[in-house]
Amino acid sequence: MPAIKPQEQAGAPFRVRYTVRIGDISYGGHLGNDKYLLLFHDARLAYLAGLGASEKDIGGGTGLIMSEAHVRFQAEVFLGDELEVSVLPRDVQASRFTLDYQVTRVGDGTAAAEGYTTLVAFDYGKRRVTRLPEAFQAALAASGQG
Repeated sequence: MPAIKPQEQAGAPFRVRYTVRIGDISYGGHLGNDKYLLLFHDARLAYLAGLGASEKDIGGGTGLIMSEAHVRFQAEVFLGDELEVSVLPRDVQASRFTLDYQVTRVGDGTAAAEGYTTLVAFDYGKRRVTRLPEAFQAALAASGQG
């Protein structure tokens, strides 16, 4: 899946756009259900990059690992549709937080899907859950939604 381009909007949720390609289409003629988690992933990577972080490094040798994912499908999406994916953090705790996603078809404003992923601070060297670094928690808060 090609990289999603960030859309800068001060005071709004973090948003990225994506144009549906032929490889995204299922045998049903619409965006495949598995592609939504890829949209969430690409949007999450762009969001984290905007915070100066990545899934492998949120500071202090700490990365992120996913503990839960959920998708609720709301409308079909077709080849060539331009989508906007918004990302909002919530429920920040000592070792975890949740990112909410909303996928909207840009052309008509139709809500296509919504979902969330729960991410846990993880020390890959020690293979165990750890605390979110304070600087990363502050970056989440500074993003306006944390």
